[in-house]
Amino acid sequence: MTLDFLQFAFMRNALLAIVLSSPIFAVLGTMVVNKKMAFFSDAIGHSALCGIAVGVLFGFTSRSLSMVLFAVLFSVLLSYVKDRTTYGADTIISVFASVAMSLGLVLLSMGGSFNKYSSYLVGDILSITGTEVIFLAVCLVLVAAFWVFSYNRLCSDNLNRGLAGSKGIKGRVYDYVFSAFIAVVIMFSIRWIGILLINSLIILPAASSRNISHNTRTYHLLSVIFSLVCGIAGLLLSYYTSAPSGPVIVLLLGITFFVTFIAGKVIQD
Repeated sequence: MTLDFLQFAFMRNALLAIVLSSPIFAVLGTMVVNKKMAFFSDAIGHSALCGIAVGVLFGFTSRSLSMVLFAVLFSVLLSYVKDRTTYGADTIISVFASVAMSLGLVLLSMGGSFNKYSSYLVGDILSITGTEVIFLAVCLVLVAAFWVFSYNRLCSDNLNRGLAGSKGIKGRVYDYVFSAFIAVVIMFSIRWIGILLINSLIILPAASSRNISHNTRTYHLLSVIFSLVCGIAGLLLSYYTSAPSGPVIVLLLGITFFVTFIAGKVIQD
């Protein structure tokens, strides 16, 4: 296997995108798994169609901008309602996700333009542009800065919000900011990863790492390694087999999860 794929600009952009996005997905995914927010991040992804529809309705020229703005509002509103009801979190999340996705489908279908955006369901990493790669680099820096400043506070709030509050940690505020970060990353990546696959890239690396990790440092490090290795391997396999990149990457991450799950059980025994 040679490096002939590097002669193509779209492959170089895709490779850079994976190198930059893998740490983002992996690091955010560790907290998503810890906070049991897998369903939440999936709901954000499924609300993408509504973000597109809102953009079309209000004449946004940038689909990414309309999706990001809608997702941030969606995530904050969802978190706000979830914290102020007696229903289980899964119920509220399901309600929001169902309404948002259905509304998006209805609005796009009424405009006769749904077929134009059906590609968002699966995505195409080879379509990422140089400008989007630069934006990913900025996202990586922002996520790293946020993580350094907020990780301990998020963990404290996750363990005991009342105790965290007594120490001056405004857990709900950090929760909203974290939710907004998840929303921005998901929506920006939807076009080249796809609505149906985006949540897998956030959950699987962290879940795989958790199977065999015994401390926080290893948990984060292995999550990044799994995400990076499977991402690059999936891109190369898709190039040489003509298979779609996103599903190949997710399959490799799925295999990694089951391997680490078995390994974790063996280690425990």
